[in-house]
This record gives sequence, structure tokens and C-alpha cells, in this order.
Amino acid sequence: MPRLVRERWPPPSYPRLAHFCGSRADSHDHLASWQRLPCSGLQLWSSAGGKGRRRSKEREGGGTCDCDCAPGFGFQFVNAGLLAAAAEAATAATAGRLWLEEDMRRYLRVLVLCLGCGFCSLLYALNQLAVSLEEEETGGGGNLKAAAASWLTVSGHGAGKGARSVGPKKHPGWSNRYNKDVSLSYWNPYWMLPSDVCGMNCFWEATFRYRLMKKQSSETMHLAVVACGERLEETITMIKSAIIFSIQPLQFHIFAEDQLHHSFTNILSGWKFLQTFNYTIYPITFPTENAAEWKKLFKPCASQRLFLPLILTEVDSLLYVDTDILFLRPVDDIWSLLKKFNSTQIAAMAPEHEEPRIGWYNRFARHPYYGKTGINSGVMLMNMTRMRRKYFKNDMTTARLQWGEILMPLLKKYKLNITWGDQDLLNIMFFHNPESLFVFPCHWNYRPDHCIYGSNCREAEEEGIFILHGNRGVYHDDKQPVFRAIYEALRNCSFGDDKVHSLLYPLELELQKTVHTYCGRIHKIFMKQLTKSIQDSYNRPSKER
Repeated sequence: MPRLVRERWPPPSYPRLAHFCGSRADSHDHLASWQRLPCSGLQLWSSAGGKGRRRSKEREGGGTCDCDCAPGFGFQFVNAGLLAAAAEAATAATAGRLWLEEDMRRYLRVLVLCLGCGFCSLLYALNQLAVSLEEEETGGGGNLKAAAASWLTVSGHGAGKGARSVGPKKHPGWSNRYNKDVSLSYWNPYWMLPSDVCGMNCFWEATFRYRLMKKQSSETMHLAVVACGERLEETITMIKSAIIFSIQPLQFHIFAEDQLHHSFTNILSGWKFLQTFNYTIYPITFPTENAAEWKKLFKPCASQRLFLPLILTEVDSLLYVDTDILFLRPVDDIWSLLKKFNSTQIAAMAPEHEEPRIGWYNRFARHPYYGKTGINSGVMLMNMTRMRRKYFKNDMTTARLQWGEILMPLLKKYKLNITWGDQDLLNIMFFHNPESLFVFPCHWNYRPDHCIYGSNCREAEEEGIFILHGNRGVYHDDKQPVFRAIYEALRNCSFGDDKVHSLLYPLELELQKTVHTYCGRIHKIFMKQLTKSIQDSYNRPSKER
């Protein structure tokens, strides 16, 4: 076979004719089987080095087309129409090939996507299997621990079944110290939080621990209270109101002075037949540095709430309430607000005032405060995992500080300017970090200020009062008889009583006697949610009561 060499060739001067090197004209089969090479383009294929070479030249109008062909081959002339048909066929073949390649690429993408989805499904199935095996090993999950094991030891107060009184191990830097170890904590159930909330491992934490957090929130709600002095009766009444209406189990974290531990244990152990709650009693503890100053800040022990994220390291979310709180609807409802937090919010509180003209912070505060009228910390819902991990902006240093690092510097800077103690410190912190606070409406923290000068809580007027906050001692004097009437009704109520006849009817009669006060004139909003909660409790299946 002669060797073919590529040569340059000038374009033809006659467009209607084209020369092809191929088989002889009288051998059409060979013409179809050999590649035909055009002479009319920019290139010429010719044979070189063969014997018996034949050169043919065709001249027309000064144009030249030379073809060197292998021995035994001739020339064939075709008209321009045949050439166009051949070009169209070649174009169609090329288009078909491109379409086929594009189709194959499309199928390949679908295949890769299916393989990726299958791999992810396999990972999820393995994760679910691992979680289920872990639950079986622990007997279905059980109750979550109330405090870090490395911090707490059982004290000698002899709490009953389902309860314990705990005390801290010794550790430098604390009075009755707690060991500041935050390595054991439940992971964040929210996806892709900012780096100052959950760190570099945020995505993976949310991925692999989401089910555990969902299980925790569906089983147990954690509620904390701090009781000092003459607050035993108020605290017990608050706990009773939470138990009566709530659906899911409750875990109470009770921080109390030592002399109150025995009384709490005697009363709460008598309610163990309910099997709907658990409790743990803790001593009052503050950091050694300025411990006395922390304890007397505002009211005895009130600032203990600031240290809850550092003490209850195994608790992810927590509802803190003052002792003078009464629940008029299930705790489950305010607990569900955790799901409404966005990726930056770590806590939820209500405004201090709805009406700026009677607000305290906007008229008298000598320090920064949140929003227009400040916030009230008597009801405080917290995602403590986020609180422990967040780095807070502040006005003391350009560096951001974590929760345990910012408390003491805040106290030192503002202790001469704060009036309401720990609540003022919280206002300062969220003034510099407003994106971290979820503000819920006033009917979640309804106080005498909302009706003492006339009704100014629109949500309570529309939906009723969800949580009653009897601050200023209104449960124990005659200044606001509507608050006192509700407190005494719940204090005297027993778990086995018929709530309609023993609670609702007598309370309605008492509230009608308070219409001489501003709050008493709108006593129906005090009864609205209470009535609904009792009706709902009777409508629930017995296993949920």
C-alpha cells in the first residue's frame, strides 16, 4: 500500500466540480469501499514513493487541480449537487454523534446522582441502626441525667426515689465548687449555626446528634428554680401548677439554701405516685471570687440563674422561672418555642414593659438595656448548649468572651449602676448581642404592670394569660387581689380533685369580688387559658394525663 502524504493545495477556481481520488469509475463497489479524497479543498492527499505513478491535471479558467493516486486508480468527476448531498449526510452523521454523546452524558449524570443518593441513604440507615442499638443498651434511653457526673456527688439529705440532693466536688475557683468541664454536653440540634455559636464542627454535630436531641426534647422538659429565704411555699405552688397541666414529663432542677432541702424532699416525695416528674436539689453555689457579692445581688440567690449553663452541663435546653410564677397552661407550650429559635438565638424572654410611658429602663436605667423597654428575666427559656459555645460582643474588650468569662467583668464594671441585679446584666449582654435573643409576647410573663394602670398586654386580651408572674409580693398582700386569688386557688388545689368544681367555680366567684381594681375589671383574661387547660386535660387520653 503506498504511503499517503498530506500536501497544501490552493482552493479551486470552479466551484461546481470536484475531483476525488478513489476507485475506477467502472468499479462502484470499490468506490464505496475506498475513502475518496477531495481535490477541491485546501489539502490534497497524494501517493508518494509508488511505482507507475499517474498524474492528471485539469485546468479550467486558470485553476488547477492535481491528484496523485496509487497505481490502478483513476479519477471520478461529480457535480456540485452530489457533493452537497455528501456534505449534508456528513453533517447529519456528525449531529447524530453529538446528540448521542450528549445523551450519554445526561444518563451518566443521572447515574452519578442516583449513586450519591443511595450512598447517603445507606449512611442514614447505618446511623439510625447505631442509635437504636444504643437505645437498647441503655434501656430505651431512660431519663436524661440532670447534671454532669464530674461535678456532682450525692449528699446526705436522703432524697426519696426519683429525687436526689447533690453537692459539688471541690475545685479551685468556686465556693462549694463546681468543676467547670463543658466537654460533656448535648450537641446542637440546629443546622449550620454561626461559628461563634457552635464552632467548626457545627455541621457534623447537627447531622449526627439531631436524633438524640429530638429524643430528649420529646421525653423530658427541664425546668429550674432558685429558692432562698421564705420562698418554699411559692416554689411548691409553682411546681404544682406545672405538673397539673403539663403533658410530657418534667425534670425540676431546684437550687435552694441548705435549710430548705429537707422540706422540699418531704413534700415532693409525697407526690411520687404521679410518675410525671423528677427532681434534683442543688446547693446555692457561686464562684469564690466575690461570692458574697454575687449572693446579695438584688435578692438573695437571684443571680444563681446566671451560672446555670456552667452548672447543668449535660442539659441542652432549660426553662428558668422565678418562684412567684404560676403556669396557667402546659409547660409543653412554652417549651415548643425552642423550635422557633433561628440559628443565632440562644434565649427567650419577654419585654419588661409594653407601654414605654411607664417603663423603668427607658426612664431610669444608667446602663445599656435591650430594645425599647428592656427585658424581664422572670421567665427565661434557654438553649444552654449555644450559650456555652457562643462568644459575646461586649463593651469591655474588642475580644469576644464566652458566658463564663463575661459575667465577672460585667459585674465589676456596672455594679454601681445596676438596680435589678442579674436582670440588668442580662439586659447589658443582649444589648450588645440583640441577634441572640428571641422575644416572646407578654402573655408568657404576665405581671401586675400589664394591668395595674389599665390593660396594656394585647396578646393576653386576645388569647388569655399563659404564665402569671406575681412579682412585687402581690400573692401575699391585698394590693392586687386577682393575683392573690389565683395563687391561693392553686396552692389549695389537690391533684386528685375535680378541677372544674374545686378550682374553676370557686375561683370565678372570688375574681368577681376584685372588679374594684384595674386588674380585677379584666378578670376574664385570667380565667380564659386556665379554663381551656383544665378542659384539655380532661379531653386527653388517660395515659397522657
